[in-house]
Amino acid sequence: MSSTLAGAFGIAALFVAVLALVFAIQALRAQSGAATAANLPATPVPEPAPQPEAKPGTVRSELRKLGKELEVTRGELRETLQHLAVVRYDAFGDTGGKLSWSLALLDDKGDGVVLTSINSRADARTYAKEIKAFASESKLSPEEEEAIETLQKEAGPTVEG
Repeated sequence: MSSTLAGAFGIAALFVAVLALVFAIQALRAQSGAATAANLPATPVPEPAPQPEAKPGTVRSELRKLGKELEVTRGELRETLQHLAVVRYDAFGDTGGKLSWSLALLDDKGDGVVLTSINSRADARTYAKEIKAFASESKLSPEEEEAIETLQKEAGPTVEG
């Protein structure tokens, strides 16, 4: 087969594919735009009735399924520990380098945990305190409160507080 003949077949195949794409787009527009094509007056449109379930395997059914999965994922994401703030400090005057720290890990509702590590020359102690709605039943150190307040300020309207 010559390269000219192969090129002609390639162009013909490309033309057929583009033509099929044009027909598919026109068919989709005809389905979705039937009501708007009538140029109805600009009056408030009542809430549309739920559409019947699309045939399995069609683009419409797959989009509906993905939309439902996206809503579930968004709901689960709100409950993950996704907001993080770290405050480093010197807990004792005889140590330097800000080796002590408080770490707040919270979800969108302000629930989570504050982890604190206090380091001295002789030892290190670690504490964990539960946080509910940006508050704790345990007494918080100023550094722990600072970490929580940082998250509360940075999160702004995305965090329900």
